[in-house]
Amino acid sequence: MEIRILTNGTDLRRYNEWILTNPEGSLWQSLERKHYLEACGNSVRIYVAEDDPGHILASALISIDKTTGGLSTWEIARGPLWTKSNQLVTALLEKIINDAKDDRCIAVYFSPATVLPAHHDAFTTASRHVYPEATRIVDLTKTEDEILAQMHPKGRYNIGVAKKHSIEVSEGSSGDIEAFYELLKGTGSRDGFKISQKSHYTRFLSHLRDSFILMANYQGKPVAGLIGVLWPPPLTPPPRGEGNFSRTGIYYYGASSYEHRHLMAPYLLQWEAIRQCKNAGCMRYDLLGIAPENAGTDDPWAGISDFKRKFGGTVVSYPPEQMIVLQPIVKKMLEWKRRVVG
Repeated sequence: MEIRILTNGTDLRRYNEWILTNPEGSLWQSLERKHYLEACGNSVRIYVAEDDPGHILASALISIDKTTGGLSTWEIARGPLWTKSNQLVTALLEKIINDAKDDRCIAVYFSPATVLPAHHDAFTTASRHVYPEATRIVDLTKTEDEILAQMHPKGRYNIGVAKKHSIEVSEGSSGDIEAFYELLKGTGSRDGFKISQKSHYTRFLSHLRDSFILMANYQGKPVAGLIGVLWPPPLTPPPRGEGNFSRTGIYYYGASSYEHRHLMAPYLLQWEAIRQCKNAGCMRYDLLGIAPENAGTDDPWAGISDFKRKFGGTVVSYPPEQMIVLQPIVKKMLEWKRRVVG
């Protein structure tokens, strides 16, 4: 077995096939996300463990965020991925951790799709909530009537309210980011979450393949917006016909006007996103994040969970995010600085 970092085009094509055929393969470990992360200024490394014929048996796509003084944080979202032996992924993780130390990494964060092998005493549960511990998946192989029927009655009712108020939903472009961002500023302030700079959402639409924006308008005025993405892109299955080719529509960002909340525009907006993803050949619609079962009201995903519950779907849970702190003193100093300075 060999562990190495992939760089050339042939290797990346093999990696792409591995992601598409792995049952846990997802947008977060994909080459499409690699391209997007690099556009955001992050470094990206793809580690793989291979057997002698060169078949990938385990992998991890890592986003590296450089901080002041040449320090860094490493992040593995919905990974690593592996098959068969836990020893493979254990060896892969050891290589990643050793390289992270050499890179002056403060901490490595793991938000896995499945429980990691218990191999390292330094693993602790992270306190941040960048990636949710649960989501709702709506089955798009059903008919539209069946999808509506499995929703909470209040969800169907609110979609009807929005239609009664003549809310118009249309696909937008990067030119609609200005209106979306104005709505997002109000939503973030109202619901108590931080938003990124406007350029972040522009890059999302410009550099993440098959991303889209929908806007809901009332009397010509934008009152809600939604940014999502389809994954994987349209492709030809590999020769053996194998593959995890269940195309998924993913709801990523949402914003709405508090002043016009009585119009229920976000419900119609979400329904139109579901319909658009279904028409694009998606078999699933991922509502992205909800609070895990039995979570308290202080969970950062609690506020949006009730809204998403009204669209039905199946709850899927993920293990809590883990981290390995490599420079505990530096980490504590940076946390103190953020609390004091902001």
